[in-house]
Amino acid sequence: MSASGSSSARVVAVGGGHGLAATLRAVRTITDAVTAVVSVADDGGSSGRLRELLHIMAPGDLRKCMVALAEPGSLLARAFAHRFSEEELAGHALGNLVLAGLMEVADDPVAGIAEACRLLGVRGSVLPATSIPVVLEADSDEGQVAGQVAVMATPRIRRVSLCPPDAAPPPEAMAAIGQADLIVIGPGSLYTSVLAALVVPGIREALARSPARKVYVSNLRPQVPETAGFDVGMHVSALVAHGVDVDAVLFDPAVMPLGVPGVPARAAELTRPNGRAHDPVKLAEALRDLLG
Repeated sequence: MSASGSSSARVVAVGGGHGLAATLRAVRTITDAVTAVVSVADDGGSSGRLRELLHIMAPGDLRKCMVALAEPGSLLARAFAHRFSEEELAGHALGNLVLAGLMEVADDPVAGIAEACRLLGVRGSVLPATSIPVVLEADSDEGQVAGQVAVMATPRIRRVSLCPPDAAPPPEAMAAIGQADLIVIGPGSLYTSVLAALVVPGIREALARSPARKVYVSNLRPQVPETAGFDVGMHVSALVAHGVDVDAVLFDPAVMPLGVPGVPARAAELTRPNGRAHDPVKLAEALRDLLG
């Protein structure tokens, strides 16, 4: 056990958005050796505006993960999450602006992200799933769509991919996956957060090679219209269709039907009292059991 009372298990969490941040808040209570591998395909809101203006990777999900791994109650972490409401800055989170500046000044996005983590006192590491900006694309029954916001509004998705298709992950992400004891995938929007990170070819290949136990944390409800009508098994089937195999799935039976996942499924109460998000304390208990 470390001085913080957590184990030395090496955990990698993959995905994006608020779901990945919930996983990180859970994992940081289990181990100090945590690495977040984060989708940078977001093109909406503040991230989208900064992408278009500065031609950088989307900072928003990176910021959420940094705040999740920062010391609870940190004033700087609260400031990173603060959104301005006036004039030209309306809608921008301070952390997005700081990240954009650091990535630009460092001339290396991974180095800029690492410096932001240092400033925040992040426990663990936060890494982008790709070292360059990417665009999420989807093939659906309604045709081809491009951009995360557009994909999020698309029903009956068959596959998602990235442009450019050969965008590479940073070597640090590959190394963390190869050395992990446990890899946690999700939760979050299946196609626009989870698979947006997993379809990076280098990430997918590193996952396939890794001897770590791979656990998918299912979303609490379908993301309409993206996954309308989905049960847990259909989420897992979509992962498999994209070349991602998991060893187990963790789900809350009170909010999502199981279906036929094809892998061992662990049922647990995972939901906050308001029923709208994963509870980091409950999720930590379930993940700790999976670590053994």
